[in-house]
Amino acid sequence: MKQSKILASACRRKILTALSEKKHVTMMKLVRAANSNYNEVNRNLHVLEQEGVVTQQHAGHNRIISLNYENEKTLVLLKLLKIINGSVDLKQFRRNLKRAVENSKETGNCAKTPT
Repeated sequence: MKQSKILASACRRKILTALSEKKHVTMMKLVRAANSNYNEVNRNLHVLEQEGVVTQQHAGHNRIISLNYENEKTLVLLKLLKIINGSVDLKQFRRNLKRAVENSKETGNCAKTPT
């Protein structure tokens, strides 16, 4: 699934925002942070888990959710989320992206998303 489709859901954006602020969060705290219901958050977590963006662990009756920082897609989504939320200087981001694309064309390597 493309990053734009993952970020198309307001609930998924709220989940990613909540998880980016803390190392790991329980399911019920995510429900409150997303200002949604359990079923909607659970459905969106399933999508994020299929994409490898989040991981879940069980501790007794609690589900503990955290971001999978080993997945490159997670890092790209978090950067895109910063842009959407307006916490990144868009002009600087575009300049960095343009430089990265130009460098990748020159070297033949894949472009890394700039910070």
